[in-house]
Amino acid sequence: YKPLYKSLYNNVIITSKLVNVMLGQFIIAFREAFEAALIISVILTYLIKTGRKELTSYVWIGVFVAAITSLSLGVLLWSFYGALSEINRVLFEALSAYVAVIILTFMIYWMTLKGKTIKRDIEHRIESAITKGTIIGLVITSFIIVFREGIELVLFMMPFLISDTFGTVVGTVLGISVSFVFSYVVFIAGVKLNIEKIFFFTSILLVLIAGGLLGYGTHEFVEYLEIVGVNLGWLTESAYNLNIPSDSLFHHKGIIGSIFAVMFGYTVNAEWIRVLLHVAYLLIMFPLLFFAKNKKKMT
Repeated sequence: YKPLYKSLYNNVIITSKLVNVMLGQFIIAFREAFEAALIISVILTYLIKTGRKELTSYVWIGVFVAAITSLSLGVLLWSFYGALSEINRVLFEALSAYVAVIILTFMIYWMTLKGKTIKRDIEHRIESAITKGTIIGLVITSFIIVFREGIELVLFMMPFLISDTFGTVVGTVLGISVSFVFSYVVFIAGVKLNIEKIFFFTSILLVLIAGGLLGYGTHEFVEYLEIVGVNLGWLTESAYNLNIPSDSLFHHKGIIGSIFAVMFGYTVNAEWIRVLLHVAYLLIMFPLLFFAKNKKKMT
């Protein structure tokens, strides 16, 4: 039975690693797709309730075109990365991580601040478009909503896609699929969920993931600076080294360590500049997140 047990153990190890690696991708994809599905569901529900069901087809046109456009942009960026030289790839990885953090940060704060009034705002925008008699307005509105989330998702996933293509694709597909199931449960089946709490909880997770992305981008940028011969002194020196072997469960690529790597930006060896920026980001974002949440309650 030993060969059987060993085979099962190896399968469990491989599966666990895959789940851990794609955890961050899953959360980001779920959040982005659910946000888009939430807004589109608001539009469709409003049109049906106001006796304008025939207009829903125009909404789906905007959704379809936006999805195709976002996917095409993702393929274009991936092709662009593949055509870069080795040194420029390192720079691209760093910059894509930084861009993802900036957009992710804005999205987290905006949804925390505006999430409660988004339904009313969307309904007002749709009513305005219909009143003006511009059917194209429905197409454009739904296109902008889905394309905005789509382009954000492409930018967020680019750093993950570079480091782990398969895990990123699987995590993204699963995240989008689960978000559609949630949308069906909430808006079709009529199950009552506290969407505001779901968004706030996922915002906390996204802050942790964004902090890890910032650390990853900084590490790649340090590598780029070393290649071009730029020295930042003690900032690029090692802040700590845990001396954990690469085959250990607690290495940042191991089964346990990879969970902390995705959620907290954990690594067995980090430069001072990476540690300082990562900590500074968390110290700024968490108070800002709770400030936005409390500000929303007061309005």
